[in-house]
Amino acid sequence: MHTAIVTGGSRGIGRAIAHAIVRDGGRVMISGQHQSHLDEAVRALGAAAGDSSRVAGLVADVRDRNAVEALVSKTADRFGGFNVLVNNAGVGAFSDVAAMSDADWSRVIDTNLTGAFLCARASIPHLKKSGGWIVNISSLAGHNYFAGGAAYCASKAGLIAFSESLMQEVRHDNIRVTVVMPGSVATEFSGPSHGSNDDWKLSADDVALAVTELLKHPARSLPSKIELRPAKPPKR
Repeated sequence: MHTAIVTGGSRGIGRAIAHAIVRDGGRVMISGQHQSHLDEAVRALGAAAGDSSRVAGLVADVRDRNAVEALVSKTADRFGGFNVLVNNAGVGAFSDVAAMSDADWSRVIDTNLTGAFLCARASIPHLKKSGGWIVNISSLAGHNYFAGGAAYCASKAGLIAFSESLMQEVRHDNIRVTVVMPGSVATEFSGPSHGSNDDWKLSADDVALAVTELLKHPARSLPSKIELRPAKPPKR
């Protein structure tokens, strides 16, 4: 049974991952920035689990070191430890560099990259005790760059590099690190529009399946990088 922290877990990919973990018998602490979203997600996830005690939520901005440390310590206190960290919290701001504000640049980099660093750093002492996983949700945008996406692409490229380095640092501490890179996913996440018909896109559940299947790998196996693409994107 896995016990996980899932950041950005009240909606979209994070919520789907949390749901998949509790469906498989695990326990989960989700974080987000809006209490109302968290409350609704916790109720739904608890109902899906058939046991509300296996689900908890906490308002936490992953850019805030104190909030991250509180998230980690409260998870350990609530569940007696944890063995999975899913760094999923992410935002996007899309514009040409010449028009991008300092605030938008910082919000994307600090959430998508620095947030993962803060959560990983705070979690490593706990994961050294339990063994387990750090799963970083990046994006194919981390190496498929596009105009108007400089901040987002830079944050996701940085997260890929961060994951690769971290994997090499902690693998002998029984901590496995994987970066998951989805392509286009049909969620509420704000990003470049590809049209009104999203049927060709991945679903949040597709990404969640990749994560839960990853967690089933035997201790000798480390899939350190997973690329997940829509099978049939629109032809150009």
